[in-house]
Amino acid sequence: MSETPAIETVEICRTYDGPDGPIHALKGVNLVVPVGHMVAVKGRSGSGKTTLLNIIGGLDHPTSGEVRVFGERVDRMGPGAAARWRAENLGFVFQTHGLMPTMSAFENVELAVRLAGKKRKERTTLATEHLDRVGLASRMNHRPTELSGGQRQRAAVARALASGNKLIIADEPTAGLDTATSTEVFQLLRSLVHDSGITILMATHDPVADDFMDTTSHLELGSLVIEKLTPRS
Repeated sequence: MSETPAIETVEICRTYDGPDGPIHALKGVNLVVPVGHMVAVKGRSGSGKTTLLNIIGGLDHPTSGEVRVFGERVDRMGPGAAARWRAENLGFVFQTHGLMPTMSAFENVELAVRLAGKKRKERTTLATEHLDRVGLASRMNHRPTELSGGQRQRAAVARALASGNKLIIADEPTAGLDTATSTEVFQLLRSLVHDSGITILMATHDPVADDFMDTTSHLELGSLVIEKLTPRS
C-alpha cells in the first residue's frame, strides 16, 4: 500500500464576493505532495498561491473540495480544532520573518515551543537544538535587528521546526534576499527534507528555487496548469 501523502487537495475551489461579482481565486486545484518532498507553487501575483497555502494550512476554508494533510480532513475543522492542529503539525515561514523584535532568536523559538504546550526544560532543549540545526548556535542570543536577512529567516525556520512539526508551509521565504542568501536558505530547507524527512510546500517567485525542488507546480488564474518533476540524485 502506498504511503499517505503529506498533502492532498481534491478539486479545491475558493470563491470570494467581490464588488463586481464573485472572484474565483482557485478553480478545481488537485495537488499531491508526498511525504519528505520539497514542492514549490509558482505563478504571477494574484494567481492563487497564497490562497492555496492558507487553505492547506487551515487558515482558510475552500468553497468546495477536500483538503487532507497526513490523512486528516483539514477543510472540516472548526477554528479551535484547526488552531490546535496547526500547533501540533505545521510550521509557517513567511516573506517577512515575523520574529518578535524585542526577543532574542532563542526567545522567539522558545516562545513557539511554549505555545505548543512543552514543559520548561524541554522548551530550552528544543529551542537550542533547532537553532543549532539551522546554523545559529552562536547567534541565538541576538535580537532580529542584530541578525542579517538570511539569519533572520534561519531563525524563522527554527521557529517553524520548534514543536517537532512534520510540515513547513513557506510563503515567499526568500523575497527581498539577494541570490547568495536565497541559495543559503534553500540549501537549509533542502537539508531538512533530506536529513529529517520533513515535507515543505512553498509559494515562490524565486528562480533559484528550481534547483532545490522535487516538484514545481504552476498556478495561472486559480488553475494548476503545469507540474514539473526535478530528478534528484
